[in-house]
Amino acid sequence: MPSLETPVTQVEEREGGSATSRALELLETIARSGRALALPEMAALLDLPKPTVHRLCQKLEGEGYLTREPGGRRYTVGRRLLRLGLDVMRSGATFDRRAILEKLVNEIGETCNFTALAGHEVLYLDRVEARWPLRLHLEPGSRVPLHCTASGKLFLSALPPERRDKLLDALDLSAYTPTTLTSRAALEQEFAAIRAQGYSLDREEFLLGLVAIAVPVVDTQGTTLAAIACHAPSARFSLEKAIVHLPLLQEAAKRMAATLPES
Repeated sequence: MPSLETPVTQVEEREGGSATSRALELLETIARSGRALALPEMAALLDLPKPTVHRLCQKLEGEGYLTREPGGRRYTVGRRLLRLGLDVMRSGATFDRRAILEKLVNEIGETCNFTALAGHEVLYLDRVEARWPLRLHLEPGSRVPLHCTASGKLFLSALPPERRDKLLDALDLSAYTPTTLTSRAALEQEFAAIRAQGYSLDREEFLLGLVAIAVPVVDTQGTTLAAIACHAPSARFSLEKAIVHLPLLQEAAKRMAATLPES
């Protein structure tokens, strides 16, 4: 009686695991690395033959889960994988995260946001509005620039230097207001200050009359996964007042971190 196994199945058994499980392991490896990986690196990390890794990368690239950096030798997270990760983060433990933001807004009295790095922008994962008539309306799913927002500068400051340089090379460092930092030197100085103090400020750099403060949401290894930010009109919420609320923001960030998937 002829075998029902196909040659592909036999190859999968020899190489260990199904094509689906190996593809998921490859995506997980790239996502965790925080940088683009070349085929030899992935083959070594996954303990798989280079031709197998090459086939997987070609398929995943074609489906949008991976993309190649300029030059085509290294693979990194594609738009479809990025969207999947953000959807997972947005959908998981939604009630708990909303409750954390609502408590923080009640304590501070200003709008608070839960944000993440999404490609070249900041993505609003969730948001609770303060009960003031004067406020900025940005719905969950909205995106804002990196170089002139509290969350954006926080994310940039936390990146490895090589990855931050590549991201800054791709950004349009336009001036949104007279206080926007537009030079690489000024931004690097700002990033060093953020790393030293553990929080980031928006000094009316994105919108005139609007200030903000952001703190990192980190995992057990200290990796920045997301941020909690609070912003308000400068007429009623000075930067000095924002810093006074830093302990509340940091405590909320710790609680928020407990709602995220373990790395």
